[in-house]
Amino acid sequence: MTDSFAPGTVIASAAYTQGRRVADVPLAEAGAWAGRDGHFVWLGLYEPTETQLLEVKRQFNLHELAVEDALHAHQRPKVEVYGDCVFIVLRTARLEDGRVSFGETHIFAGQGYVVTVRHGASSSYLPVRARCESAPKLLRHGEDFVVYAVMDYVVDCYFPILDQLEAEVEDLEAVLLLRPPLENEVERIHQLRRDLERLRRVASPLLDVCSRLERFDLSIIDDEIRPYYRDVQDHVIRVNEAIGSLRELLSFVFESSMMLASSRQNDVTRKLAAWAAILAVPTAIAGIYGMNFDHMPELHWRYGYPTALAVIAVVCITLYRRFKRTGWL
Repeated sequence: MTDSFAPGTVIASAAYTQGRRVADVPLAEAGAWAGRDGHFVWLGLYEPTETQLLEVKRQFNLHELAVEDALHAHQRPKVEVYGDCVFIVLRTARLEDGRVSFGETHIFAGQGYVVTVRHGASSSYLPVRARCESAPKLLRHGEDFVVYAVMDYVVDCYFPILDQLEAEVEDLEAVLLLRPPLENEVERIHQLRRDLERLRRVASPLLDVCSRLERFDLSIIDDEIRPYYRDVQDHVIRVNEAIGSLRELLSFVFESSMMLASSRQNDVTRKLAAWAAILAVPTAIAGIYGMNFDHMPELHWRYGYPTALAVIAVVCITLYRRFKRTGWL
């Protein structure tokens, strides 16, 4: 599922308590709701303006360095702690016209609030909110469960991309084992390798992010929720393993097709060499007797012409049968 929100859109801003959504709140009142006992606010922004982020900073007392990162984007996946606030950067991915496009999701999480800031290509997070709201017992944990749900969704969105790329690689394998690769297929293999390498760079740092969230003593993460981050880490490991397998398969497909093409070329070369050797016999004999000399062996012999043809035929047939036995023809 995708969406087409305009930059600066406040996708959702809601207050929750005891695992239930109690109100949709305007951005200017989000801080007040977050300060209520037993409540937290979940705010979603899409490519916010500087004014919006400054308002979010004022509402939740966010650190200016984290706000600056969220404004300019182009960050690597990471987790940073600013006092009681956890700042997480995730890289999102989506398949568009056969190429993998990347975006970013920044998460601010602290006592009473979770703010997600999206940039670039990503799937809609509305299913994440619906999933959380449908599980009030888990949503009762508050901010830490929401952070887990967003991270889990981002990582799970990698799998459909890998599935589609895997299907394409398998199709390429089936075709290229039958014939040499065309120019556009070589270019596609190169594109796939580049996209997989970029996806690996996006997914690999998440191992450290999940490990830190699981092990570090962060006030907003309950001990009961920590195993959920281990589950996300397991998914990240599977993603990295799948990426590695696909890269190896692409290398195998390309190298195998090149080896088969070389083998076919050698086979053609052997056949050409064999036929050249066979044709060399009549060419040599015809060339010799085509010279304009008066005194040549058997030149005026009555049976010279049929004898020459017979010799040519015998030698050519003998060479053909020998080349056939050796597999050159």
